[in-house]
Amino acid sequence: MSSPGIPPQVAVIGCGHWGANLVRNFSQLGALAAISDCNPAIAAAQALRHGVPVRDSAAILADPAIDGIVVATPAATHFDQVRQALEAGKHVLCEKPLALHESQARQLCDLARRQGRLLMVGHLLRHHPAFVTLAGICAAGRLGKLRYIQSHRMNLGKVRSEENILWSFAPHDISMILALAGAMPDQVLAIGHNFLNKSIADVTTTHLSFASGLAAHIHVSWLHPFKEQKLVVVGETGMAVFDDSRDWAEKITLYSHRIHWKAGEPVPERAEGEAVPLDPAEPLKLECAHFLDCIAHDRQPVTDGAEALRVLQVLEAAQHSLESSVPVPMAAPHGADDPFIHPTAIIDAPADIGEGTRIWHFSHVLPHSRIGRDCVVGQNVSIGPHAVIGDRCKIQNNVSVYQGVTLEDGVFCGPSMVFTNVLNPRAEINRKAEFRPTLVKRGATIGANATIVCGHTIGRHAMVGAGAVVTRDVPDHALVVGNPARIIGHVCVCGERLPADDWADCACPACGRRHRRRDGSVAAEES
Repeated sequence: MSSPGIPPQVAVIGCGHWGANLVRNFSQLGALAAISDCNPAIAAAQALRHGVPVRDSAAILADPAIDGIVVATPAATHFDQVRQALEAGKHVLCEKPLALHESQARQLCDLARRQGRLLMVGHLLRHHPAFVTLAGICAAGRLGKLRYIQSHRMNLGKVRSEENILWSFAPHDISMILALAGAMPDQVLAIGHNFLNKSIADVTTTHLSFASGLAAHIHVSWLHPFKEQKLVVVGETGMAVFDDSRDWAEKITLYSHRIHWKAGEPVPERAEGEAVPLDPAEPLKLECAHFLDCIAHDRQPVTDGAEALRVLQVLEAAQHSLESSVPVPMAAPHGADDPFIHPTAIIDAPADIGEGTRIWHFSHVLPHSRIGRDCVVGQNVSIGPHAVIGDRCKIQNNVSVYQGVTLEDGVFCGPSMVFTNVLNPRAEINRKAEFRPTLVKRGATIGANATIVCGHTIGRHAMVGAGAVVTRDVPDHALVVGNPARIIGHVCVCGERLPADDWADCACPACGRRHRRRDGSVAAEES
């Protein structure tokens, strides 16, 4: 590791078009230790220019004198490059996007936490002095409550063949908009057009809707006659424009335009624009210096892994909307206690997974499913699509929770138990329109290898014995066994069997909780 007074040392992997800029900046900051690139000629030229050695990635990762890795390789390689660097105990700055899938980004965030390493993503404009100033203006309330944000990022080229314009240009704008909004959108709608390649969008417009009423619009294109990079922010009491194509003295302009209502009609009151003074600085150098400062002082980066994950969530929703031509609802934002997703698990967006939930090996959560907080999902579990699982549920290995199944809070599903979704399935007949809903109420337990025939309800705190086949509704607190399942007793909230001689008014022998008859079933006083 670096010595006191010497900046942390980094190696840049990928020295192409953008990587060369990173190499230059880290060299100027006195932090460049080595470079690596799959093209020997490019690597040799950069090494000669900056006086550093060319090394292969294995040697770089094994060198204890190198504190951080900067990944500027093609986007499709980011996941593997970042994973290897984190596993080697290095801090990582990765160019956007962090990964091509949200599930991969989650794995990297979790790995960084386990390794105790910094994970930062290159959302460059979050470090631009103009945007930092604009964000401060909005946070201070000078524009009032934000109404809408509009971003244009357009140019003629560089046309990509491996990613569309949405993934190439829009991450910067999504990052800025999420920072200004201070929240994730509720819904994303994207439309696009393919002109040069039938499978790659050249122009897209993305609409973000927020719970606060804020709306945001992002228009990106690499088929535009001139370069335009403009962010417009409109609030109740003012407006601001960040135009990155202008000189530093004119990059941010404030307008105190207002709307007055006269005789029931809105009347605009225009005002002269006010330029906001800025201290010029290269945003990329500020980004690189921020990475080094975070390593040296153990600080959380502004654009950390969680930020990258949020941007990826919006990008994936926008891509899904682009392909389906319908708005895509976003999952609720996660808190500090993010769920644990095992690297072999697959999460299809959009899906809402609550804080503290753990999803283990080879499980699959299908789109539009909702899983509550502090759940445990075992190995080889399939959930959804459109399944609903409450808080604190435990689903053991080899269980499928199909569309139409709802588990309330605290439900236990034993290993290899089965939910059906139609009464008379045939392999050659599509009966998705005949799915029957199944409701498992709060606190119920379903034993190993039991089968719940669709269209029925399992009552609160009921217990279905191992191997039982449920063909009718199960009352609250009932204990059922057999094929078909039949009631043989009742159980307490704590899971102990109640005395058989008096279910009408009895106390649990284990916890003392009293129970009574109610509407033909047993109920606990606390339930």
